[in-house]
Amino acid sequence: MASVFSAIIAGQIPGRFVWEDDEFVAFLTIAPVTQGHTLVVPRAEIDQWQDIDPAVMARLTGVAQKIGRAVRAAFDAPRAGLLIAGLEVPHLHTHVFPAYSMGNFDISGADPSPTTESLDEAQSKIKAALRDLGYGANVPD
Repeated sequence: MASVFSAIIAGQIPGRFVWEDDEFVAFLTIAPVTQGHTLVVPRAEIDQWQDIDPAVMARLTGVAQKIGRAVRAAFDAPRAGLLIAGLEVPHLHTHVFPAYSMGNFDISGADPSPTTESLDEAQSKIKAALRDLGYGANVPD
């Protein structure tokens, strides 16, 4: 069940990665609801979140929590949003994003064409925040 995420993880399609470990990656979405909107994705090709082993799900949400801390710090957001939608790509992923209002939880309101500069800035800010939080070992160069 290869997906576009499998191709991004394999380096066949470029991605703006902010986290990498043996089980999971996190990279910016190309259609953010707010600047800093990041996807946390297992390397394993799992489609439905209900099908993932509970221990792996716990580790996935643990990474999402770290990304959430980073996006709150990087963008001075009052909250970090967390969603599992699953309709966009048939590969399990969580959406983690700076949340300023309930409207930010509506993925249909995502920006379909953010600027390269905005995405590059978000990646840089999140990576710096992750390093500041002590997660530098998982921040790619």
